[in-house]
Amino acid sequence: MTSNKPYLIRAFYDWILDNDLTPYIAVDANYPNVMVPEQYIDDGQIVLNIAPASVGAISMTGDVIEFSARFGGKVQSLYVPFEAVGAIYARENGVGSSFDIEYPEEVEEVLEQVETPKPEKKGKPTLSIVK
Repeated sequence: MTSNKPYLIRAFYDWILDNDLTPYIAVDANYPNVMVPEQYIDDGQIVLNIAPASVGAISMTGDVIEFSARFGGKVQSLYVPFEAVGAIYARENGVGSSFDIEYPEEVEEVLEQVETPKPEKKGKPTLSIVK
């Protein structure tokens, strides 16, 4: 069977819009063929506002989400395979759904061979309130 992830993401997208909320997606920027602005990637992830008022020419057909958006005043084309989406949710209340991200087998083999450096701990950890 084909993946149900694209169907679920499109359904949550429509449901969030039907309730006059703003759909956001969390994307694994390291997933193969993801094309997003690199300067906005944080810890291998990027969160994107995909509301129709914020993007241009959004397409959610086939296996990808394609649209254009402004970053730093410049229009950029984005390409996000559905399998790279880790979550879709409403900005206003966080309601939505999260998904597992499963890399293709050949990518998993490469990732296992690459040793990822562990970040150095610096100073005392702090907590902050996020609204």
